[in-house]
Amino acid sequence: MNLEYHISELEDGFSVSHILRDKLNISARLLTKLKMNEKILVNGKPVFSNYIVHPFDEVMVKIDFEEADNILPQAIPLDVLYEDEYLLAVNKPSNMVVHPSSYHPNDTLANAVKSYLNNHKKIRAINRLDRDTSGIVLFAKNEYIQELMIQEKSIQKEYLAIVSGKLEDKKGTINAPISRKSGSIMEREINFETGQTAITHYDVIKEVCITKDIRNSALKCSINLDHEENKDNEKYLSLIHLRLETGRTHQIRVHLAHLGNPILGDTLYGSPSDFIHRQALHAWKISFPHPITKEKVEITAPIPDDMKLIEIT
Repeated sequence: MNLEYHISELEDGFSVSHILRDKLNISARLLTKLKMNEKILVNGKPVFSNYIVHPFDEVMVKIDFEEADNILPQAIPLDVLYEDEYLLAVNKPSNMVVHPSSYHPNDTLANAVKSYLNNHKKIRAINRLDRDTSGIVLFAKNEYIQELMIQEKSIQKEYLAIVSGKLEDKKGTINAPISRKSGSIMEREINFETGQTAITHYDVIKEVCITKDIRNSALKCSINLDHEENKDNEKYLSLIHLRLETGRTHQIRVHLAHLGNPILGDTLYGSPSDFIHRQALHAWKISFPHPITKEKVEITAPIPDDMKLIEIT
């Protein structure tokens, strides 16, 4: 990837480092890497960052240097939702970790993306999902694009969740700070004294009374919520649309449990379910201005089969 910038008469006398930081939004950290790898050119010739530019000079930056990481490529099938020269969006299945860790060193989404891209670049996820949350994960194809996406702070993330029970308010905002639970590495909790700001907007799409169909172990919606035959075994579920204003760890899961409506199948903040073997949470849509073209990009991921089995959708 090459970046080009043409110097105007008003920019006479500026250093090339000033142009890169002020006009191309290149960070100090990336600028250091570019200098070390001699990737800054003016009129086709490599220059130092303190080089003084003049009108009609052509500045070029080559974002093409190799980067080492410890992620091994694995030929795991990917459901690609969007791809261009700069970004890759994939539909992550449940029961898959995004990045390798000591507990999950292989078979992660990053291993699959490394194989798919087949290059010597670091894997740069823009957003993260829990292992058992399905849906969209967005990757930047180089450090410059990753930085632009982070600087923009205008990525809108929308989710679908199936929760237990009915919500008292059918539309609203949950503004409850979240912190790590004392004594736990993983679990989070609402803490109004030490928690970080966490804001989730939600609206209820659908509420149903469901019964288990013994013949096929699927959930069926009751047509009449007051039907006499369903009164002993009925259970209410709600399909919720959520939009995140902040992005704290486990934010949606903690917030919905705080309302008294934990996500179906969420064993950490609720209880196991007979109908789904993970939390029924799906990263459904992501939208943002493209970091290069500035045009609006909107990506959606189809609802996974295990959530479709619950015939609320």
